[in-house]
Amino acid sequence: MTAQLPLQLSPRPGLQLDDYLPGPNAQVLSALKEMLGPTGGGQLYLSGTAGSGKTHLLVGLCELAEARGLSAVYLPMAEHHAWQPAMLDGLEAMDLIAIDDVHLLATETDWEAALFALYNRARDLQRRMLFSASQGPARLPLALPDLRSRLGWGSAYRLQALSDEDKVLLLQREAGRRGLTLDSGVSAYILRHCPRHTPALLQLLERLDHAALAAQRRLTLPFVREQIQLHEDSDGRLATVSPTAADKES
Repeated sequence: MTAQLPLQLSPRPGLQLDDYLPGPNAQVLSALKEMLGPTGGGQLYLSGTAGSGKTHLLVGLCELAEARGLSAVYLPMAEHHAWQPAMLDGLEAMDLIAIDDVHLLATETDWEAALFALYNRARDLQRRMLFSASQGPARLPLALPDLRSRLGWGSAYRLQALSDEDKVLLLQREAGRRGLTLDSGVSAYILRHCPRHTPALLQLLERLDHAALAAQRRLTLPFVREQIQLHEDSDGRLATVSPTAADKES
């Protein structure tokens, strides 16, 4: 069951928990799944830099909740300027409430008050609540101290970056899902010569997929080197590409 919201939300990206490569964040993944268990519940708070996988985890938990017959709502606060705070009214009826990028509400007093009120209603009903932000709850520059305090009541986790070995596994796994083969030598070359930020690596893989399909080529080292050089800007950096793939790890 999805929430009936007063305003239209953008389509939720189709992200699954099983597609998330945990690396050093295995404990976080376990804690999220436990929220949906028979003895689960409560609240979790995830923090991390852009590209650490916060959105993937919030959306993935909502997808898993709905697959188990629970109602869930995912609210990306990056879009909140198109909404009104009143849209939070009634969301305490949902079994799981996932609110992404809470830090974007900082100093917007109407939104902070609406989120504080929703939090209290949902807690009274023992709903599951999942929050994400760029930093831990104690460091959020919120105008409402009581909201900052409430956000820190549950378990909080800081998402850790993937190691180079994990990034190679991620690239090879995602390539395999696209019907591509990416051997270790090519993966290592990409990590040496491209931005190592996980979303940037996924963007690059998406571009390589399109290029390989158009040219009917495999992802050999010469082909990958050629594609990287084609998309470097005058400073020798990879040009910015579509954010589609990056959504998986934001």
